[in-house]
Amino acid sequence: MTKVAFCAVSGNGMSALAQILLKKGYDVYGSDQSFDAGRDAANLKALKAAGVKVVPQDGSGITDDLEFLCVSSAIADDNPDVIAAKKKNIPIKKRSELLAELFHQYKYNIAVGGTSGKTTTTAMIAYILDKLGKKPCMINGGMLRDYESDCGLPNIIYNEGDICVAEADESDGSIKGYRPYIALINNISHDHVSIPELVEYFTEFAKHARYGIVVNADCPLASKLEHEHKFSFSLKNPHAGLYASDVRAVQNGVTYRIDGYEFRLRLIGKFNVSNALAAISACMMLGIDKYQAAKALEGFTGIKRRLEVAGTNARNITLIDDFAHNASKIEASLSALKEYPGRLIVMYQSHKPFSARTTGEEDGVVFGKVLGKDDILLMPEIYMRDPVKDADISGADLVKFAVDNGVNAKFLETKEKVRDFILKNAKSGDRVVIMGARDNSLPDFSRQLLKDL
Repeated sequence: MTKVAFCAVSGNGMSALAQILLKKGYDVYGSDQSFDAGRDAANLKALKAAGVKVVPQDGSGITDDLEFLCVSSAIADDNPDVIAAKKKNIPIKKRSELLAELFHQYKYNIAVGGTSGKTTTTAMIAYILDKLGKKPCMINGGMLRDYESDCGLPNIIYNEGDICVAEADESDGSIKGYRPYIALINNISHDHVSIPELVEYFTEFAKHARYGIVVNADCPLASKLEHEHKFSFSLKNPHAGLYASDVRAVQNGVTYRIDGYEFRLRLIGKFNVSNALAAISACMMLGIDKYQAAKALEGFTGIKRRLEVAGTNARNITLIDDFAHNASKIEASLSALKEYPGRLIVMYQSHKPFSARTTGEEDGVVFGKVLGKDDILLMPEIYMRDPVKDADISGADLVKFAVDNGVNAKFLETKEKVRDFILKNAKSGDRVVIMGARDNSLPDFSRQLLKDL
């Protein structure tokens, strides 16, 4: 049995690949600093149940019989596992490399790209294909609520078919290396790198599609991408290949019409209707009937930490857990929530100093655009901020950007101080939103806060 190891196996993208290799018969080992520190207990339990042999991240799990070590982009050269692998001349693969290798083994592969919505859209495509009996394999960066079990994490769907759907990351440029049957581009907006770089990445991505591309006609940059077989979707343009009209917020969801036929999503927000159109469009390129695809999608319950309702307490205070971490995602999530009554108390934790520096002012503008005078924005310190190396930026600076845009915002250094503020100030009818990426403790923080409330 071929033996492989994953360094930082608790990460959403890494854990998906580890589980896929388990399904393919590999002997999989994994380490993670969070496990060593006693964090991410739920992920640890799930990965062990799936069959991953968890070892400390001290180099001891790097043995001579490893075929390769897979590392996430966050792993530095001085990591003990990396040092041990180099000493033993064991090949080291980046997560993006391994994902591309697995993806390209499938004849009909769909790569989903875009600054926002790619995790949900990837899941929607796979859900439609699975429910319609097409036996897809899915490799995703988010956890599907419809596929939870006691064994493993629900960020994969595994079938022995010839279709693979995968989320393609643009942040490191690796998206340019894909050669998909279908390339889907949801949108292009400022996030990890500059707009000119993103346009270059997605232009290459579209050019390499073997059959065709799906683009969002409502995104000025995505809609300009070209291919011999180009299919578009829209919430605004009736002349797009797939058009949805009459989008209406309803209790616990949204309805929309395709050619006069009404369909419902069990998710909120116009942006999720756009995601649904993207998914249906990709399925249409595989020969799926659009009405069958839309009908199948009515059962889809979403992705964990994408406007996920953790619960409502006896005082009618609702706790919502959300992954938004850039201006476009923040605007989409909060705009969807503002379609329903009730004050918002938002904790936003910026996920890394680099993003705080490059998009902090944009985030402040969006908070000012969406939040009302009664809403409250709370920010703890930036996640993984080094007080010495990152002395030029702080959560306090991000709060100032928001205050300058008319937001009732406060800087509270720790999540514990945010918790105390919310416990003292939340009242009946409020929606408390815990928002941020990368920090795997946020879901547990959300659920504990709900209990405390």
